[in-house]
Amino acid sequence: MTQISATEVAKLRKITGAGMMDCKQALAESNGDFDGAIEFLRKKGQKIAAKREDREAAEGCVLSGVSADGKFAAVVVVSCETDFVAKGEGFIEFTKSVLNVALTEKPADAEALKALKIGKDAIADLLTDQMGKIGEKIELGYYESIAAEECFAYIHPGNKLATVVGFNQSGVDAQVGKDVAMQVAAMNPVSVSKDDCPSAIIEKEIEIGKEQAINEGKPAEMAEKIAVGKLNKFYKESTLLAQDFVKDSKITIEQYLQAQNKTLTVTSFKRFALSK
Repeated sequence: MTQISATEVAKLRKITGAGMMDCKQALAESNGDFDGAIEFLRKKGQKIAAKREDREAAEGCVLSGVSADGKFAAVVVVSCETDFVAKGEGFIEFTKSVLNVALTEKPADAEALKALKIGKDAIADLLTDQMGKIGEKIELGYYESIAAEECFAYIHPGNKLATVVGFNQSGVDAQVGKDVAMQVAAMNPVSVSKDDCPSAIIEKEIEIGKEQAINEGKPAEMAEKIAVGKLNKFYKESTLLAQDFVKDSKITIEQYLQAQNKTLTVTSFKRFALSK
């Protein structure tokens, strides 16, 4: 059997991030060939992926960021099974590297992102490698992006919640951008305004309002009118521009923005939070 030195094991560990014993085994199995050892570790990850396919990757690292030109922003989630893994420095750094590729290459969707490379390897393969290294189900749990004249990002401490927000003009004050991104994090709006609120959500709110009105003893023929009337309250609470500003409840987000610039508004946002 080929003798494997500690130096060789350390070198493979530096390249792959795998544990010392895994690296030693991989080198032994490949008779000291580094490419063979890397392939061995990848196949190990594939075996773990197959074994843990039915596991739920409910934990993870949630990060967001903005491209160098400020006109593109993304939220990326690399999911895993346990909070212990999600909080690991190496796992967070890996998620950052995936986010950085997204911000540079601006892929259209998650599948396009997984096809991109970090160094020589596709992100899809690196996710598999992470499974071999960590021993848990690891996947790209979420990826969404926005494009706007100027974008801002916010990551809540703990890497469990992140947002991105786009504005209709550049030169937005950094504090204003952060405030609105934090508003999205805190208040979880369903849309920018009532004008872009999804029809399915509106229909559901009307049904809820009708049911409440009937349960309160209102005639069926009045229930729908009452439900439609309640929509204004829903828009006030659930659409970003109409929401009360969390830092000053005397004004709405729309009024806060107009105080900065009469024509300033939000064009889009994305938010992701891990379920508790």
